[in-house]
Amino acid sequence: MHNKALVLFSGGQDSTTCLAWALKRYAHVETVGFDYGQRHSVELECRQNVLSKMRANHPDWAARLGDDHMVNLDVLGNISDTSLTSETSIVFEQSGLPNTFVPGRNILFFTFAAAIAYRRGLSVLIGGMCETDYSGYPDCRDNTLKSLQVSLSLGMDRPLVIETPLMWLDKAQTWLMAEQLGGKEFIELICDDTHTCYLGDRNHRHAWGYGCGTCPACELRAKGFGAYASGSAGNDV
Repeated sequence: MHNKALVLFSGGQDSTTCLAWALKRYAHVETVGFDYGQRHSVELECRQNVLSKMRANHPDWAARLGDDHMVNLDVLGNISDTSLTSETSIVFEQSGLPNTFVPGRNILFFTFAAAIAYRRGLSVLIGGMCETDYSGYPDCRDNTLKSLQVSLSLGMDRPLVIETPLMWLDKAQTWLMAEQLGGKEFIELICDDTHTCYLGDRNHRHAWGYGCGTCPACELRAKGFGAYASGSAGNDV
């Protein structure tokens, strides 16, 4: 029954890995991106490069990869006061959360994705959220996503499944999963074409890809790549 999926695809490492994961499992896969006034909007440009290369490099994936959708959610940036939507320094708040947390972002993303899925006849929604990530964003937690799956299924009056393949993986294991899905060629694509850096830096190239190298997202990606490259991520995920 659930053989058609919609991947929340930002153009970053995690969502690119999730897209490959979906293309291995579902007969038909579409993608959706969101422009919410993010400071690192360069990721929106990277999305198309990643999609094009995934189609070109993997004919089996290309046969399953359908339409890409883009949703304008600039209202989210307008009502947010975060370092992802304004030129402010990245710090941790008294709540313990970093000010990169955009309240309601993933809840809105999944809600709009569900509306697209309803229209397109897709029943699986896939996101790269990870509870083990450094940030601890509350809308990336397993309980939040389970609750959201129930609410969206009820609200759409049809069963929807939310998949989060990275939920219990660390970054090194995410790199390893990418290799297992698409080989070293796919690792090169992730390094060259995906974007993670919160500051939108595409000028500095590191072994793990482009970025400032100092923001939390870059530090997490670099640390994970180092562990993966050294073989300490294990042999399977």
